[in-house]
Amino acid sequence: MEPSQADPLKAIANSSLTEEIARLSPKASIGHFDELRGNSVSLLPQWKTFFEALGTSGLSDLDQRTQELNRQIRDNGITYNVYADEFGPQRPWSVDLFPLIISPESWQEIQAGVLQRAKLLEAIMTDIYGPQNLLKEGFIPPALIHGHPGYLRSMHGIKLTSNKHLHIMAFDLARAPSGSWSVLSQRTQAPSGLGYLLENRNLIARQFPQAYDQMHIAPLANSYRSLIDALKHESPAGMNAHIALLTPGPYNETYFEHAYLARYLGLTLVEGGDLTVRDQHLFLKTVRGLEPVHILLKRLDDEFLDPLELRSDSTLGIPGLLQSIRAGNVILANAPGSAFLESPALLGFLPAISERLLNEKIQLPAMDTWWCGERAALEAAIPNLSHSAIKPTYPPDSGHQSYESVLGGELNQAQLDEWVGRITRQPDEHTVQTYIPLAQMPTWLTSSTLNDPSLIEPHSYMLRVFALSDGPNSWQVLPGGLARIAGADSGIASMQRGGSSADVWVQNIATTKEQGQQKQPAVQAPEKLMRKRLVTSRAAENLYWFGRYTERSENILRLAKLYLEKINSEYTPSRPLWVWLENLCHFYGLVPEGVPSNYDQEDVRHRIFERTLIHSLNASENVTSVGFNLKAMKRTASNVRERLSTEQWSTINHCIEQFQADCDKANTFQDFSSSLAIDALDGASSCLAAITGAQTDRMTRDDGWQLLSIGRHIERLAFLTNVLDSAIDAGLLNNPSEDSSGYIALLNLFDSTITFHAQHQQSREMVPLVSLLVMDDENPRSLAWVSKALRARLSKLAGTERDNPNELTRSVVNLLDYDLYALSSADNSGSYSNLRDCLRNCSQSAWNVSDEISARYFNLIHSNEYSIQMQ
Repeated sequence: MEPSQADPLKAIANSSLTEEIARLSPKASIGHFDELRGNSVSLLPQWKTFFEALGTSGLSDLDQRTQELNRQIRDNGITYNVYADEFGPQRPWSVDLFPLIISPESWQEIQAGVLQRAKLLEAIMTDIYGPQNLLKEGFIPPALIHGHPGYLRSMHGIKLTSNKHLHIMAFDLARAPSGSWSVLSQRTQAPSGLGYLLENRNLIARQFPQAYDQMHIAPLANSYRSLIDALKHESPAGMNAHIALLTPGPYNETYFEHAYLARYLGLTLVEGGDLTVRDQHLFLKTVRGLEPVHILLKRLDDEFLDPLELRSDSTLGIPGLLQSIRAGNVILANAPGSAFLESPALLGFLPAISERLLNEKIQLPAMDTWWCGERAALEAAIPNLSHSAIKPTYPPDSGHQSYESVLGGELNQAQLDEWVGRITRQPDEHTVQTYIPLAQMPTWLTSSTLNDPSLIEPHSYMLRVFALSDGPNSWQVLPGGLARIAGADSGIASMQRGGSSADVWVQNIATTKEQGQQKQPAVQAPEKLMRKRLVTSRAAENLYWFGRYTERSENILRLAKLYLEKINSEYTPSRPLWVWLENLCHFYGLVPEGVPSNYDQEDVRHRIFERTLIHSLNASENVTSVGFNLKAMKRTASNVRERLSTEQWSTINHCIEQFQADCDKANTFQDFSSSLAIDALDGASSCLAAITGAQTDRMTRDDGWQLLSIGRHIERLAFLTNVLDSAIDAGLLNNPSEDSSGYIALLNLFDSTITFHAQHQQSREMVPLVSLLVMDDENPRSLAWVSKALRARLSKLAGTERDNPNELTRSVVNLLDYDLYALSSADNSGSYSNLRDCLRNCSQSAWNVSDEISARYFNLIHSNEYSIQMQ
């Protein structure tokens, strides 16, 4: 057998790389443009340069690069959730190893056409919300404006502060078999992709650094910077304007992108509940009061923006927002009311509108489109159904007909006849658009999955490009985009249908120098050197619970592990220790009430309590298990994801995934279930230690971090006081010199065994125990240290000096005010009543602080302290 047949990768590495690629990779399907070869049999120049930059390794290490790419996606936590679910799995973002490479000539065609269309859409918005000459002169049928739910009558006649309606526009392009580009659709409400394409660039440029440098690929960062600068220059607040990014929340399918963009652009990520309108001004609710918001970059559709004037059932918007816009007190990017531009029916009218408004012929054509609401268009569309796409004219849930777009070529004659009837009965509800086979770009197949010599397979794709504002009545086209790749058996490029994506490389832009020389906006006052990061009340609450769930997970994990170790040790636990541990497991929800004790059940098959504990470690029903609290920790962390490092988020995901796998293993192998369960708990403990380390050393010490730390200390104080109090109640410390099992177990739960032995060796007296676990303000697991740290965090949050604490700080019990020997001495009845009173005071003060924190910083009950901070 010839070497190339035995090992195609090796053969490619040992021969002319580009020739072998041209030979082995199949051509695009008939009727599709071939991005790899064009109309030639050899590779196009840009692809030849790309593959030659791979060096001597050729294609032989592309599998390894693919694995590295997938690992990076997993570690970065890049997700796209088609149906976002609070408890459902998150779908990893899919990106192909190869970029889509666009030649300078093709990009010039795209750039010129997109810039013209950006100006045209802005001119349409200005006319429709102004004199409406296009309607009066018959350039647009009134049904496509006044009959469209996206046209907002309340915005008509409003003079916007920015004098611009559209700051961000997206255009979906298809490439015809001839190689020319056409517009399929346009997005103006809240176009997605700006974050994903940036992440794609970071991922793919890292895989092919030599090719990226040699091909002089245009960078993306300048376009983002220009957008933010342009928005600030349009605001009366100038370069000191506060910009927030409005997201529907963590259950939105593109929430990763929202968090990523907010972090990358340095914007405050907000949900509707974080904002309020006061006196027609928009404010952000923070733990320090109300802070003005001057610019809102929105990532949700218009209908959800304001429940007072739009959808009354919307919980995502801000009551009074539209009035704030009309008053000129906030800039929205994009301005509300552009949804009608997204209707496919409008595409067919744009060439005439362009000549009317711009006095220019359209440069980048759209696919032939017929709105069936006009009789002439209906008669022209019906004969073309078999090779067209049938699309709804209006968006779903708008009182109009709702259906998925269909391709006429996939319908049989009976189905085509049925569609003809539907269109004829309600013609205005339907838009017909000519369908062309999408161009196909090369994608990489890992060699381990090959059944034939094809290493590079062509897949259909659609290109989304963006026009971003860079000044008054000016836009620039982001030199790149987001390529959406269709599946192997699909002609539709859709992420919702399981498609993939690709980075888009624009090579040698001829106009790069010209763009850098564009006229800059008028100089305004310089931006402040330092803007303190704002902490919204919602973010503060999530950070607080992030800290509490992290601490709670560590505590109950240690409890579960202690129980399993004690019950499986060579020494049978004493009855008081056994009862104490099982009561704690019930109290903290590790085991449901009613499960019989293991005591006196020597046969492992009858250890119902132990088997229930192991089975429930990762359960979510009837218990608040370790797994339940880990997932709660992740849920709160996801709500403030823009504040977490990539490594911290990756560790949280790894912790939950690995713990679930380890628990499944423990429940599968019953004979070794206890040992495997302990291993699972050990693994989770290591991950939690890493998460705790990230919380401690990788987060800014702002108000949000103070609340995270406060949450941890409240949880720790409550847990440790209850553990010690219940141990005394169970009689574990009545005679520790004779039975030290309870004494040792307490040290274990306090995570202070090593410290105790270093300081007190094998002592089993009460004084050393109380000294270390209660009074030692240098032991981070002692009650004195925790209460001292809690007071320090509260003082910092309140902005008071430690020697002059406020009332809330003073409410935390100071353990150093107690007498060690009084706490360590038993009373006449043999009970440690002084110590138990102290513990109950500590516990109660912790819960009181928790209630006060919620009222003051989360629920905003203390309105007299919730003042407006004007700038």
